[in-house]
Formats: sequence, C-alpha cells, structure tokens
Amino acid sequence: MSVAIDRELLAERAAAVDRHLRRVAEHLSPHAEDMQPLNTQTDAVVLHLWQAVQVVIDLAVSSCVRLGLGSPPTYADAFRMLANASLIPGELAQRLGRAAGFRNLVVHAYAELDLRRVHTAATSGPADLRAFLAALRDHAG
Repeated sequence: MSVAIDRELLAERAAAVDRHLRRVAEHLSPHAEDMQPLNTQTDAVVLHLWQAVQVVIDLAVSSCVRLGLGSPPTYADAFRMLANASLIPGELAQRLGRAAGFRNLVVHAYAELDLRRVHTAATSGPADLRAFLAALRDHAG
C-alpha cells in the first residue's frame, strides 16, 4: 500500500536543507584552492553540505517506502527508484547518486576528501538538492 509524502515533514526537512545550504554558501570561498584541510572554513562547508545531502537521502529512502516502491538497497538506488517511478528526472537521479557517494566519503574517509571536488560539489550540488525537494513537493500535491 502506498502512502502519500507527508507535506508537513517535507516542508520541515526542506527548511533544514535550506539552513545547511545557507551555511555552505557563507563559508565557501569562490576559489577551490582556498579550501585547506583541517581548516574551520573547509570543515563548515563539508559538514553542512554533508548534512544537507543526508536529509535529501533520508527523504529519498522514506519516499521510496511510503510510495510503495520498495526499500532501496543503497542510497543511490533510492534516487534511481524515484526516477524509474517518474518522480524525478533520470539525470537528477544520477547526480544525486553521486551526492550519496560524497556523503559516504565524508562519513567513511573524511581525511581522503579531494577538496577541489568538494568545492565543485558545494558550488553545483545545492541546485540538485533543491530540485529534488521541489520534485517531491510537486508530487506531494
């Protein structure tokens, strides 16, 4: 049995993502080479980007379950399942799958992060997170 996406929960989680993305923007230098390891500014960017991605992942997984699509075996699969159900575009699902990979790197291999790639993710990734939230909002009707 499928259950609709909870609009109130979605609004609360979208607000949390927006707060984290504002913090990313506050701390992100326009130049990737300014990101240095073990630096407060870099740590703030990584932490808040990770948190925003985690909220989106949690919404993707719970949406798969609530909508009767099944329980995704991986975070990237959650986005693929939502794309297969036409809730999000396939290209967005691919990019969000890579964001899930970023999340895994932060959690499991923080010291090995490529800070240039983090800068790219912090620059271009927020638009994808917001597009995902908008798609869920549109589906929640």
